[in-house]
Formats: sequence, C-alpha cells, structure tokens
Amino acid sequence: MTRAVVFAGPSIDADTVAGLAEVELRPPVKRGDIDTLLAEPDPPDVIGIVDGQFLQGLMISPKEVLRAIDRHPAPVRVLGSSSMGALRAAELAEDGMAGVGQVFEMYRSGAIDADDEVAITFDPDSLRALCEPMVNIRVAVAAAVAGGVVSPAGADVVLAGAKALYFPDRGYDRILRLPAVRENVAERELTALREFLAGDAPDAKRDDAVALLRQIR
Repeated sequence: MTRAVVFAGPSIDADTVAGLAEVELRPPVKRGDIDTLLAEPDPPDVIGIVDGQFLQGLMISPKEVLRAIDRHPAPVRVLGSSSMGALRAAELAEDGMAGVGQVFEMYRSGAIDADDEVAITFDPDSLRALCEPMVNIRVAVAAAVAGGVVSPAGADVVLAGAKALYFPDRGYDRILRLPAVRENVAERELTALREFLAGDAPDAKRDDAVALLRQIR
C-alpha cells in the first residue's frame, strides 16, 4: 500500500485534508523533516509539501528534497503547492519535483520570485494563519478587478501598499487603512473591495492545496 505524507497547516484545515485523501498529515515542514522520514524503516512513497516554516524554524533546503527524489533504490515522488511547496517545486521542477496549482505557476513563470510572497506566521498550536500571504492578496485583488469591484489603478495602489509591509504585518484591514491607499483609492472602491475580500475572494493557497491532495488521491 502506498504511504503518503503531507506537510500542511495554515493553507488547509485537517478535516478538509482527511476528506480529500488518505495521507499522514504533518505540521508545516522544516529543515530535517524529510531526512527524518527517509530514515524511517518504511519511508513514504509520496511526500506532499504545502506549508513550511519561515520565521518559526529553518526553511527546508532544496538539497533535502533532492535526496528524497534521488533516493536509491526507491525514489520518492515529491509534490509541492500553495506555499513553501510551490516555492521549492518551482526551483526543482527540472529535477523531478512536481508543482501543482496557480502559485507554483506564478513562481515558474516569473510573475513572482520572492520568498515573502508566500511567507506567513501562524499559531503553533492551532496552525491558524496570523497574517495574509502576499500571493493570496495578489490573486484576490486580481479577481476583484476582473469582477469590476476595483479599478486596475486602485488595485495597483493596494498591491503596492501590501508589498511594502513586512510580511507578518500583512492583513486586509491594515492594508486598506494605509494612508497611501486611503489617499489614492476612492472610498466607494475601498468599501466594495473590503466587502469582496471578506466574502467572495478566492483563496489561492487553499485551492492549490486541494489540487495537490486530489493528485495524491
């Protein structure tokens, strides 16, 4: 029977994971976690990386992923999406790591290239996100533009304000209250955008995590 281990946390909740695929769910990956798995008597056949640690611990290195992919005599299939998984998959796509979803495609295409696009902080006990990832902000604001909620010019101001913040400080309420945003985006647009972000905005990281789990299933 295939053994699959998935590292996830803030991007998708445990109940959703359990409903999508039979996997062993582990907290966001940190350096050493994959080497520890490979050292087990019965290492996994498949590893899925969704979330990883940024400030909370050392980030997993590309070399550790490659050791799993190149494991002899039984290579491990490694997939990545959403957050740390998308970042590493874009770096290692030519080396055999499979990337899944929109965030991976954004990294691979060069639309984004910085670690802080997916970086967040989270509660270590509940794994609840404590800020909004920049990549989710980009996708949500693009959807707002497509839906006529905010103008392209207004969206550019909002995104510039978000990007200027240190990643743990990013949140929709704080972004929309920035002086540079309030002074350069019409109040009616800000009101409409605030309502959209609170209700109908897409969640790119979660959507990509769902896609990864479906591939594993």
